[in-house]
Amino acid sequence: MIHGEVADGFVDVRKAFARGFDELGETGAGYVAIVDGRVVVDLWGGEGFERDSLVHVYSVTKPTAAFCVLVLDDPVARWWPEFAQAGKGRVTIRQALSHQAGLVAVREPQPPAAILDWEHACRLLAAEEPWWEPGAGHGEHALFYGHICGELVRRSDGRSLGRFWRDEVAVPWGLDFHIGLAEEELERTVDLEGEPATRDDEMHRLALANPPGLLDLAVVNGEPWRTAEIPAVNGHGTAAALARFYAGLLAGGELDGVRLVSPETVAAMTRGELTARDVLLGHVITWGLGVWVDHDGFGMGGLGGSLAMADPQLGLAQAYVTRRLAGHERAEAMDASVRSVGAVPR
Repeated sequence: MIHGEVADGFVDVRKAFARGFDELGETGAGYVAIVDGRVVVDLWGGEGFERDSLVHVYSVTKPTAAFCVLVLDDPVARWWPEFAQAGKGRVTIRQALSHQAGLVAVREPQPPAAILDWEHACRLLAAEEPWWEPGAGHGEHALFYGHICGELVRRSDGRSLGRFWRDEVAVPWGLDFHIGLAEEELERTVDLEGEPATRDDEMHRLALANPPGLLDLAVVNGEPWRTAEIPAVNGHGTAAALARFYAGLLAGGELDGVRLVSPETVAAMTRGELTARDVLLGHVITWGLGVWVDHDGFGMGGLGGSLAMADPQLGLAQAYVTRRLAGHERAEAMDASVRSVGAVPR
């Protein structure tokens, strides 16, 4: 059963959403599209999946973590002196936020509990030798990106990244998106199902499964993971929250009359820092500050199929969240549908 509403002219987007269930194996998802600040699509479906169900969205979390530190642009070591170890003394915040710091993985095998221990994880990052000369290339810092962002926030502000996000971004902008769930939010959280698609090579093993846990649904669906702050990969939220976040970026850092950053800061976030072959992903990509950037706009996809992005040319902000882990065909179908039926360039 598909629930929700679409604006006039967007009925085919509803049909595309239904096809995800009928033809692409979807079992529970939400999709929201906002054009020029107006919600034109708000859909959800699947047994037990409600409009306010919270979904674990993996790397879709990364731009929210980056957004919390965009007011800074100094060497990371200014705020985090220990980070200067192993040749990282000149790594800038911009390099860290655009995956150029060389911390795509940690080499020494770690136990499962390491990812839940903030202090331990940050000590690992501080001591790790970069996998390449910082600034000379990039590779998605898949598992620990949020620890870099979070430790910068904690050292400069005193709050954890999850609390900073809630106090300074989520509450002012009315975003039902969380990095570290509170007890009262757990009952709204849907379990993931299926199996994430990953590449079977040593780099991916280290980047995604050292320490292990990210690819284990018994871990990811468990309360310790959900309540921890792992800001690269364990954000939980709704499609509406993520679409609204990108609508705020499209509006130059302002949403519902509340300005959080300047248009210049948003421009810096989304213009792209380096175009190169990503060491982890294996293809050429342009990373901005927390987001990928291409001809269609900017955004971030997550392992398993969730996606949130914006296209400035169309005034379009959209998000697809799913509980069934698979590829991105479902989100891509929604993107193609909304572009074809109503998001006309101005």
